[in-house]
Amino acid sequence: MAMQQEAPHYIVVEGPIGVGKTTLARKLAESFDSELLLEGADENPFLERFYRNRRLSALPTQLFFLFQRARQIESLQQADLFQPVRVSDFLMQKDRLFAEITLDEQEFHIYEQVYAHAVSALPVPDLVIYLQAPVDVLLRRIARRGINYEQKIDAGYLRQLCDAYARFFHNYEASPLLIVNAAGIDLVNHNEDFVALLDEVQGAKPGRQYFNRMTRAI
Repeated sequence: MAMQQEAPHYIVVEGPIGVGKTTLARKLAESFDSELLLEGADENPFLERFYRNRRLSALPTQLFFLFQRARQIESLQQADLFQPVRVSDFLMQKDRLFAEITLDEQEFHIYEQVYAHAVSALPVPDLVIYLQAPVDVLLRRIARRGINYEQKIDAGYLRQLCDAYARFFHNYEASPLLIVNAAGIDLVNHNEDFVALLDEVQGAKPGRQYFNRMTRAI
């Protein structure tokens, strides 16, 4: 049964591949009986080619994601303004974070011009939840969920991505930020982990907070 709880109105869950963004976003949306906005990675026709050869497919992959995410955010803005809570598993600004890693200088110059137009009037989240985990944990989780194209992701790329996320959120001040050590929680099999995190979400305050519940290695 969905729980009717007070919460920030627009919640975003972020973090590197395999950290559990979508799992947490789904559980939050279910708990708050709210609208759920998920990035559609499976809809990107360039993604599998990107993981086979990042250099050759980086720009079309990134531009597809940029346009897709911009459309999704636009639909969020046009949705019912009285919707009590809305949950998303992506922050629009993370698109640029990926672009900085994957594109060369000339490609990034093209991307920047498109990006500036696409993000000119975005809503600001009431809370961003940033999930962190070491590269070895992410690799285990990626292997466990068995998505074919993700199995080509290597440790070097994941480490670069984790470092980029850490730099981005080190300077992030646009909205309240809850930084979660996701390495030792299991949101799928241990509901007490989710309940503890949900309490933190409901009690989120302005500024930066931390959630560190090291209960198990997964």
